[in-house]
Amino acid sequence: MRMQITPRLAAAFGAGLVALLAMVALLAIAPWSGDTVADTGIQGDTDCSGGVNAVDALWPLRLMADAPPIPECIGAGDIDCGGSIDEADVTAILRFAVTGENTVPQGAGCPAIGEPLTSGSPAPTPLEDAYSLTPLISANYLGEAAEPMIKYVPITGRPNEALAVLQSGLIYRVAVDESFAPDPWGDVSDLLAFGGEEGLLSLAFSPEYETDSRVYMYYTIGCPSPSTCNPTVLARFTGTPDGLQENTHQTILEIPDIRENHNGGDIAFDSNGYLYLSLGDGGGSGDPSDAGQDLTSLRGKVLRLDVSGENGYAIPPGNPFAGGTGGNKDEIFAYGFRNPFRMTVDPVTDDVWLGDVGQDNWEEVDRVDIGGNYGWDCYEADAEFEIDDQCAAASTMEFPRAAYAHGQGQAVTGGVIYRGDDMPELYGWYLYADFYSGRIWAVDTESNDPPVQLMESAYNIPAFTLLPDGEVAVVTYDSGVFRLTD
Repeated sequence: MRMQITPRLAAAFGAGLVALLAMVALLAIAPWSGDTVADTGIQGDTDCSGGVNAVDALWPLRLMADAPPIPECIGAGDIDCGGSIDEADVTAILRFAVTGENTVPQGAGCPAIGEPLTSGSPAPTPLEDAYSLTPLISANYLGEAAEPMIKYVPITGRPNEALAVLQSGLIYRVAVDESFAPDPWGDVSDLLAFGGEEGLLSLAFSPEYETDSRVYMYYTIGCPSPSTCNPTVLARFTGTPDGLQENTHQTILEIPDIRENHNGGDIAFDSNGYLYLSLGDGGGSGDPSDAGQDLTSLRGKVLRLDVSGENGYAIPPGNPFAGGTGGNKDEIFAYGFRNPFRMTVDPVTDDVWLGDVGQDNWEEVDRVDIGGNYGWDCYEADAEFEIDDQCAAASTMEFPRAAYAHGQGQAVTGGVIYRGDDMPELYGWYLYADFYSGRIWAVDTESNDPPVQLMESAYNIPAFTLLPDGEVAVVTYDSGVFRLTD
């Protein structure tokens, strides 16, 4: 529901309020350029600036205008403690900003505007095992496009269309409302080898897809034996509404490989348009080539590339090992990973998160900082694995934000940070799953609190998708696509 300015409202608050509301409405549809804010503050101070003014109505107005949400002090905008933020809260903030009138709180224990947030109005938190999956794209509708699905990618600029990306290299255009039958959109199966951990592993549209028509893919060519192992490939194509133009294939980067497994890998873009690629250690038990800790190897890394040029790629400014000595690879953003199968870049903060598949005992979730060493194969999660002379001190390692033992699952699927408004208690939390057990968890990105298990499902989960409205789609390997709901 969108806020309407009525004559009664204008008469009540005066022409000054109408002008302020118009100003804030313009802000509501403008791009957000502020910083991430903390989850503390005072009632009504939604941008955590320390005071309450008309700009604090920005966040709820953006939601009503269907614009992307921005971070806010959790709970600060829910003026009446009604459990959600709506036009009544906007009105209360504007009344206070213009007249100083302090609206009487409606909820029990709800502080007045400008008062510190108290235990009577705690930030909402997710409840354990309180969530479910609602069908978004059914396997019955998908037919041959249902298996083996590896990614579900909304098509930029076409809100009712998405791509069902199969590990086999087939790509289908599907209708979100199932109003047309799945339509073959692309076929790159002749470029790759499919089976086990091999095949088409990721697809992403350029951030400027509506003008540059670029589509990026990461896939394996095949590894029949270590002595004849082909490199894995990051490639670019041109896409159109009618389909992928396979003849526009352009290899961006080839990554030497040694085994058929532990290829990673995922593609994501940040707000600067830089491409991130997550890569496994190349395979074999215990990282036999010690790739994870080797800065002269691309394997076992997250790379950051500038792919905006006509050909190939450039090294973005600030890459931590660019121009260094000893043959360190300029492309590296962070290192020490075993098999980071799924990765995301948060559209609000540009933070990088991934799930790194473990070996003997542990699966881990990492918040990836520039230049960080995430331990493999010296450590599996934060447990010692193979400590030798190449291992740096434990104090220099970046240990996981969350981890779980193999009794709860065998292969973590990294997810996305929730940015919707249907489940405000999850806003800003990172969601992830286990491919085999079907469990789904969430972890607060702003605290060190333990993860919350949201649900157990009966599905193999290879990917999550952040939908255009900030809600979350859960991709299954052979059973369609679901929306996470409470």
